[in-house]
Amino acid sequence: MNGWTFEGQPSALGGAAVTLVEGSSFCVSDRNGDIVPGGAQGVYHADTRLLCRWELRVDEAPIEPLQVLPAEPYHALFLSRTRPRPGRAESSLLVLRDRYVGGGLREDITLRNLSDEAAGCVVELHVASDVADLFEVKTDRVHHVPDIDVTTSPDGVRIYSMSRGRGVAVLAAGVLAVPGLLTFRVVVPARGEWLAAVHVNPIIEEEESQAWFATLERAEPAVRRADWERQVPEVVTSDAFLTQAVRAAREDLGSLRLFEAEYPEDPPSIAAGAPWFMTLFGRDSLLASWFALTLDRSLALGTLRRLARLQGTRVNPLTEEEPGKILHELRFGVATPTSPLSGNAYYGSVDATPLFVMLLGELRRWGLHRQEVEELLPPADAALAWIENYGGEDEFLWYCRKTDQGLIHQGWKDSFDGVNFADGTLARPPIALAEVQGYVYSAYIARGHFAHEAGDTATERRCKERAQRIRAAFNERFWLPNRGYYAIGLDRSGVPIDSLASNMGHCLWTGIVAPERARIVADHLMSDAMFSGFGVRTLSTDMAAYNPMSYHNGSVWPHDNAIVAGGLMRYGFVAESQRVITAVLDAAKAFGGRLPELYCGFDRRDFPVPVPYPTSCSPQAWAAATPIHMLRTLLRFDPWVPYRKLWIDPALPEGFGALSVIGLRIAGTRVDIEVGEEGVARITGLPEGIEIMREARSPISAMVVNA
Repeated sequence: MNGWTFEGQPSALGGAAVTLVEGSSFCVSDRNGDIVPGGAQGVYHADTRLLCRWELRVDEAPIEPLQVLPAEPYHALFLSRTRPRPGRAESSLLVLRDRYVGGGLREDITLRNLSDEAAGCVVELHVASDVADLFEVKTDRVHHVPDIDVTTSPDGVRIYSMSRGRGVAVLAAGVLAVPGLLTFRVVVPARGEWLAAVHVNPIIEEEESQAWFATLERAEPAVRRADWERQVPEVVTSDAFLTQAVRAAREDLGSLRLFEAEYPEDPPSIAAGAPWFMTLFGRDSLLASWFALTLDRSLALGTLRRLARLQGTRVNPLTEEEPGKILHELRFGVATPTSPLSGNAYYGSVDATPLFVMLLGELRRWGLHRQEVEELLPPADAALAWIENYGGEDEFLWYCRKTDQGLIHQGWKDSFDGVNFADGTLARPPIALAEVQGYVYSAYIARGHFAHEAGDTATERRCKERAQRIRAAFNERFWLPNRGYYAIGLDRSGVPIDSLASNMGHCLWTGIVAPERARIVADHLMSDAMFSGFGVRTLSTDMAAYNPMSYHNGSVWPHDNAIVAGGLMRYGFVAESQRVITAVLDAAKAFGGRLPELYCGFDRRDFPVPVPYPTSCSPQAWAAATPIHMLRTLLRFDPWVPYRKLWIDPALPEGFGALSVIGLRIAGTRVDIEVGEEGVARITGLPEGIEIMREARSPISAMVVNA
């Protein structure tokens, strides 16, 4: 890996890893709570690994895991036992590690003596920090830091690197500390307990800050979590598992929220996912917050505001910043050979900028106040100006990295081999991606509606005409008449990249596909070559680059399928959309209710359960939000608050039973939606003057015909 380029896959965490998440902090450990050196496990904060070793020993022996009891996304209880005490055949010491992650870590270690004799023990915590940057760990290229200084004091140990300006303090009362080791000499009473609270505090630029759970009473993450649970709607279905999956989505989205200390009044944005993407991403955060609108509009507003503050203002080839461009990724680590641009915003994304405008338009349809819209219209106009000034000379939006430090591919399939021809040849930038042209088309449609609402006829006409030109050019140059589908993109010579991929499902979602071609596009997406039984693959099985165990060339991504299902429903392919949705929800069931970032694309007829992808992130924002968006698709729920209308015409698959959404926020109030066994929706609490439309095709669907 060089700079921001992506030439491989992240380090695997292992199927038994336990991940706890809160904001930009997370912890990955074994099931007994230990963090074992040599891999990707650790305690992370501000894109820095604070701890690379955290191993508990009782009388010099490791502890045996029994169970992990998750409580909240940031909190879990690890149950283990020690080896048998002298003269006993069975263990009589239970070990409880009550762990809270956030701004560092707090761990309450309890030894519970189940025997009728006091136990004398030596409890040791082996502690180490490599002060590694997240990118180093992710790519398995951790560099030795020669100036790591370890100091001890009566309350613990501090580890710090002056060259990186980062470190960690590990503190506890009653501890004997030497470099790399904290020791407690204890007596655990018969039928009694011994307890020690250990705090892991980050040190950034010589300043030590307390972990957020230093005191458990009224800890800020817990307060925010309780507020989130009170505010978001409750989704209940007749299917107990589906209800569980939606609740898991709520939980994961709540844990991935990002709060800015500098803007305490702003709603949160959302991180892309754990463990490697616990930061703001343009594309991921925009789509995840879009998917989550049925739960919480504030995530979308917070994401838009934060991205607007970070919007490009100058030309910088190293970070690929340009005026009006929306960033790809924000990082907080130190500069390293692996990640020389850490600490900066990186802008190498071609799709985040039009998605910014699209999401603003969607928020307005949901009833975002005019004042909040007007605040974000200048950034939206700057985004469209970037498309026009930097996107390319024709009607299309192209990408090509500015230096060899950047990402080769800058759409959502951003691995080095993610864009290829049918014969397996890698496409070379500049590239115009199919789905990106759909995003740009939809962005101009959204901006045109803002202009219409404001009575700005000149801007409305300009946006509508631009959208029509993009759509016409797309359907002329991307369509492959001899194959009957849309190319994934155009290469540097303008030649269509002729692989059959899921990207054209995004084109259905945005409405750029000509209606007369929609049927054949849907048939390709639902063919045996594309549909695995657990979702639509990223690449068809008859393409030369197909590999069901690859990252982007044959795997199944839940968020990709949420968009495909929405596109199928938009063009009226109800049964096909239902089939995609039920397949992905079946996969969620196999994964215990939590959808991972992706899974392998093997056929369901070969393997009756989805095969995990080893380095998949979980929880991951747009995967977590996928069940929420899929339920909205099945409800065929399209608010159009500025026009005082709301379209709803449920199309629940057979067997879904009844469905309720209680406390949905829209148009400044809360409403309840109930769909009975007969499939008819009843809405209560809707503000006076908003008309409920029960036709299947809303104005959003009508854009397919009329730009």
